[in-house]
Amino acid sequence: MFWADHRSNFARSKSSPSFLFGRYIFSGSHATRLSYRSKLMVYRGNKNGPPILRNLTNRFSKRLSPWQTVVITLLWLYIARNFAKIVGLESPEPLANLYTRSYFRATWVTTALDAGFWTAMKIRSKWLRDLASMVFTIYYLVAAEQADEKVRKVRGLLTVDHLRVSWHKSTTPYLSFLTRVLRPKLTRYPPRAIRIPRPASSSYKEPANAWLYFDGPLSALKNHTRVVLDIPGGGFVAMTPRHHEDKLLGWAGKLEIPVLSLDYKKAPEYPYPHALNEAYDVYHSLVASRGRCIGLSGATIPRIIMTGDSAGGNIATGAVLMILQSASTDAHRYANQETLPAPEGLVLIYPGLDMNIGNWMSDEQMALIQDRRTRTRNRNVLRRKSEDYYKLTPDTPHPSDDEDKTLSPSVAPIDSSIVTAADKSTTPLKPLTNAELDLVSPSTTLATQSTSLASSKPKPLKTRLAMSSMISYFNDRILTPEMMRAMIILYVGPHARPDFSTDYLLSPLLAPEALLAKFPKTCFLTGERDPLVDDTVIFAGRLRQAKHNLFIQRKELGLLKSKNTFDEREHVEVTLIPGISHGFLQFVSVFPEGWNHIFRVARWIEEIFDNNEARAKDTGATNDTSAGDKDHVDGRHHRRMPTESSGDEDRPLEMSALPSSNVGKTQPEDGEEGYFNHRRRLQPQRLRTGGGSKRRRAANGHAREKSMVSLASEEDLLGRRMKGLAGGLMGMSSEGTETP
Repeated sequence: MFWADHRSNFARSKSSPSFLFGRYIFSGSHATRLSYRSKLMVYRGNKNGPPILRNLTNRFSKRLSPWQTVVITLLWLYIARNFAKIVGLESPEPLANLYTRSYFRATWVTTALDAGFWTAMKIRSKWLRDLASMVFTIYYLVAAEQADEKVRKVRGLLTVDHLRVSWHKSTTPYLSFLTRVLRPKLTRYPPRAIRIPRPASSSYKEPANAWLYFDGPLSALKNHTRVVLDIPGGGFVAMTPRHHEDKLLGWAGKLEIPVLSLDYKKAPEYPYPHALNEAYDVYHSLVASRGRCIGLSGATIPRIIMTGDSAGGNIATGAVLMILQSASTDAHRYANQETLPAPEGLVLIYPGLDMNIGNWMSDEQMALIQDRRTRTRNRNVLRRKSEDYYKLTPDTPHPSDDEDKTLSPSVAPIDSSIVTAADKSTTPLKPLTNAELDLVSPSTTLATQSTSLASSKPKPLKTRLAMSSMISYFNDRILTPEMMRAMIILYVGPHARPDFSTDYLLSPLLAPEALLAKFPKTCFLTGERDPLVDDTVIFAGRLRQAKHNLFIQRKELGLLKSKNTFDEREHVEVTLIPGISHGFLQFVSVFPEGWNHIFRVARWIEEIFDNNEARAKDTGATNDTSAGDKDHVDGRHHRRMPTESSGDEDRPLEMSALPSSNVGKTQPEDGEEGYFNHRRRLQPQRLRTGGGSKRRRAANGHAREKSMVSLASEEDLLGRRMKGLAGGLMGMSSEGTETP
């Protein structure tokens, strides 16, 4: 009878608020009993609580007011929560001294935003999802530890959806409104969406999308000959120019010239090298049309400076390499005709230039960083690499910063003595033969062995053991190794097998010196605490070395006067900002110092334009070309051909990615079938130039395609491995990925 009454009371109380609250916290019979008891206490108990609490309330109410009671309660909760921090017993925060206070405060806000948007990302209704994202963000701003834990768990199971939700949040209604309110008035005209046609000889036929930032009417574009072509970052998988508007509006308002930002197609739907080809085609169209494709007058070829940040810096650098390579190869094919000119300059903002993430710095890389002419600028980078060891042994005496100033010559490769010392340290001791023992006395033998033993001891190398910046800053709050791994896998795709040690279009850090010597002036802006800072200092060092070697060669050939001196600022300019990490131009609303760096880049762009125009006037050079030459420029495009080498040696190197049978065909539409059936790969290739070479290439094409097929077992093994890695990131796993 008791259980029957209990069940009936339970059924009547199912709809009560107290029961519903209990259901979300407890389960089973325990939840049933507690929810029933809570209902009795709320509706039938004393409203002032049990007798003990009533006595305490009566006693304290005579001495404390309700306001004092609330303040004391909150103070007690704060002390209980932060007791270890107050008394100095808490573990030290590893990032406390890594960033500046303003940058650390900005990362605290971005972490709360990421946690809030990832928490609400599975809500289907868009308006409710946007509202819930802001509500959760406010909560995580207060509960910073919970935000860090949420972000840590999500980054352990990253997918492309997580990356896009995190990086697209600036265009959601509420954040977009706040950004516009906090942003100063930079331009009078909003950005315009435009479509740029592909060159006539391009393998891709659909126009490229871009956004034009110009502070003036479209009719005023005819008065301009300067253009900034920006490749926005976003890990190759996310973000459009609308997510970089602080930077783009700042440049357009400061420079008063058109800023064209490319909205290239993203991975994994369009893997490498689609975005690279798109950037090259847009540059080619600007030159071939003399700027008419964006509204310029077309009287002269516009002067173009390319810019890129993060992943966009990788694409921009790869596009410049393609431009320089096309100019060198097409010169043989189109004799006495205009070639595709190189851009006026290149500005890279915290670029990612090496896809082969390593743990340790090589001797050659350290020599570039330790160059005498750049030691002052790279001082903090070198100190940080030394601290990676010495912070593990705080009692070990630290050498001075000047102890190895003479280790690296001006711009020189690694000294051969380094290798010699290493070889000697591993040479084993050879015992004396019987004949040798008969010729020497015992004392002489002992002395000889002692001398050999002393000489066989390891000798110190001339460079310190140094970890790469990606490993040194693995706990970075903006860019982590898990994110880099996900972006590289998604960008390359599960079916491509690039050679990370030689493919310099994928990793521009590996570019040959012959192409680096032809680079325009390049400016770098990177934070010292950026996990990608090594890419900046190493690539800048290689550029400086290539330019210096070219200067020496020209001087020895008598092309330059003997009194001329090498000025590296004419070719490379690097700014390392202390105390900040990656992506600082993306959240200038919470990091106001970022505006100074945006305008610094604008000054660089203006200086490059002015210096090049002054140099052109001095040499009598002109940008104008004839109409006939313009047609040759338009027809001279990198054809996308099969990646295999044909073996023909009588035509120049060309970049290729499509079979010859597909040249001129319409590019497949979006979709999984088109993506997997039309993957593209850029590789050098030699082609024939005879009249009947087209049929021979078509006949030989099938045989070369078959030669690329590996053994079935190896194909299946590597295919399953890459599909397993990329499947979870692309949301293709059968079990699905749940947000923590």
